[in-house]
Amino acid sequence: MRNLIAGTALAAAAVALFGAGVAQAGSAPDVVGQKYSDAQTAISGAGLTPVVSTVVGDRQSWPDCQVTNTVARTVPPPENSSGSATQQLLVSLNCDSGEASAKTPGFSAGSPEGRAAAAAASSSAAAASASAAASPTS
Repeated sequence: MRNLIAGTALAAAAVALFGAGVAQAGSAPDVVGQKYSDAQTAISGAGLTPVVSTVVGDRQSWPDCQVTNTVARTVPPPENSSGSATQQLLVSLNCDSGEASAKTPGFSAGSPEGRAAAAAASSSAAAASASAAASPTS
């Protein structure tokens, strides 16, 4: 009976020790789909530090890139220091612009971003065509 109790206590201690892990940052804002410049403001406002973890594409500068994913992370202070943990929000960015074509990278035509880029391009082309037709030629 004593062995059973000791085994149970040992198992509970092992679960507590190995299952603890690092605590994750709480109340991270949902910034997926926003421009990184806007997301940085929201993340900093929530008391977290924004950290770019991955970048896809190189057609835009980081402030204009779209946030595609976020992961909250708590970085513990260095050992034997009196520092405090750092709350971070890891951010993945898509820096391609517009709809993908055979010659340029971009958003898939099947994605919401790609459909919006295609619609914006066609409305810009229609507006340019209308203004060209309305202007008199010499």
